[in-house]
Amino acid sequence: MFAAGMIEDTAKQFGVDWPRFISQVLSFCIVAFLLQKFAYKRVLTVLEERRQRIADGLANAEKIKAELQRTEASRLEVLNNANTQANKLIEEARAAANRVREDETQKAIAAAEQIITKAREAAVAERAKMLTDLKREVGRLVVNTTATVTGKILTPEDQKRLAEETAKQIAA
Repeated sequence: MFAAGMIEDTAKQFGVDWPRFISQVLSFCIVAFLLQKFAYKRVLTVLEERRQRIADGLANAEKIKAELQRTEASRLEVLNNANTQANKLIEEARAAANRVREDETQKAIAAAEQIITKAREAAVAERAKMLTDLKREVGRLVVNTTATVTGKILTPEDQKRLAEETAKQIAA
């Protein structure tokens, strides 16, 4: 009982009024029960939902960051592939241009050789024609000169014979 008396003395010293104290404790318990029943659960639920949304947001941010890194790596790979293909296409175009240039050069050389060959053939034909004309003219001059020098009229057989002999001498 000593403890009960000591509590009562301490309570009187601090000015505790037991009926008010008990009513205040009872009011506090009722308010705490009502807050627990109607407010704390809702507040705790809202706080838990908010915490979950924040966690989801952080997880999504990490996923987005990882996806961004994958996308960047993919973009770099695509760029590297595009550069490689572009360089390959450029090399193929250069090779094709070289082949076309070589083909055109060969065609031009062939055309030039053909022109030179035709020119030579034309020169040979022209030379042969000129030689034929020259032989004929020399034969005619020989016949005329012979007729003038001998003073006689040559028969067609004599003219032919003299022209053939002159042509043989010129050809040799």
